[in-house]
Amino acid sequence: MKFNWNYPTTVWVGENRIKDLVDGCINLQISKPLFVTDKDLVNLPFIIKIISETKKKLKELNVFSNFSGNPIGENVEEGVDVFKNKSCDGVIAIGGGSALDVGKAIAFMSCQSRPIWDFEDIGDYWKRANNDKIAPIIAVPTTAGTGSETGRASAIINKKNGVKKIIFHPKFLPSIVILDPVLTIDLSPRLTAVTGMDALAHNLEAFCAPGFHPMADGISIEGMRLIKKSLITAFKDGKNLEARSDMLASASMGSTAFQKGLGAIHSLSHPINAQFNIHHGLSNAIFMPYVLTYNKSAIEKRIMSICDYLDLKKDFKSFLNWILELRNELNIPHKLSEVINEDHFDLQLLSKMALEDPSTSTNPIKLQLEDMKKLYQQSFKGDLF
Repeated sequence: MKFNWNYPTTVWVGENRIKDLVDGCINLQISKPLFVTDKDLVNLPFIIKIISETKKKLKELNVFSNFSGNPIGENVEEGVDVFKNKSCDGVIAIGGGSALDVGKAIAFMSCQSRPIWDFEDIGDYWKRANNDKIAPIIAVPTTAGTGSETGRASAIINKKNGVKKIIFHPKFLPSIVILDPVLTIDLSPRLTAVTGMDALAHNLEAFCAPGFHPMADGISIEGMRLIKKSLITAFKDGKNLEARSDMLASASMGSTAFQKGLGAIHSLSHPINAQFNIHHGLSNAIFMPYVLTYNKSAIEKRIMSICDYLDLKKDFKSFLNWILELRNELNIPHKLSEVINEDHFDLQLLSKMALEDPSTSTNPIKLQLEDMKKLYQQSFKGDLF
């Protein structure tokens, strides 16, 4: 079955909707797109086929793929150079969060005169941008995690200081999104697990963030239900298209919901991603139970309020146990020390970076430097309580 959503992005959902990619270009008056995907995907048969089929029907198509996970500012700059040199008029971003983030940033920066760091998600920095000629974007996720296809920002590492920056502008939001579960069936169990936990982190932190945003709350609750229903199935049976569709939807929902805010799971993750090149979904999964426990006094009632909907016993411990059991079944490490060497762990530096991360401001409990240190130490040693 096929479905078309608008919330507010136009989203085309269903099996083999990738065949509608050229229709998307025509709708947006894109005749010479820059096809952005990462170096790990560009040579895979299904990507080669998409490029070939698209080239047959458009005036011209150029490909940029010189980047991988946890992209840096220089990757965006190189992509912008290709976009301008080839006189492209739009971006097709296809892949995981890195490819979508780079593609969106290229489209945005193609008409800017200021450096990308001038548009960090601080205050009204986004108003510095030239809004007139931001190129249209079609986003096609091949993983179900970041939800970058429905997000208004890109996460890009500033190589000079090793900090992952959130670059924001309302027009980062793609014009058309294609959610095709067929494109995710070859995703490995490991990547299915960590990207799925990333989607869970987005929905969970959005729901727990303080403030009044019932629309975001409703979206995030249903996103968590879909994850509870389908993540293990997708992990064990990658060809189950219903489970793959559920996970794609939950990822897009998480990104839509976290306009309300995130929290310390992401604050702790971003420095680890930037300094150690650890997959974002993996670090989110590791930090999740420690941050939940740390925030318990502020979120316990909210968590209990959704346990019935998630078919869990109505108490905080049941929810926490579900997270722990889910991680265990997905073979997610329990401790940060299982993925990072302690000799390279600069607690002071990482804690300072985490405290300054934009996600910190919407954590349910106000955090200080010592709190970040404690959370890192607990996560490193595996001390949950």
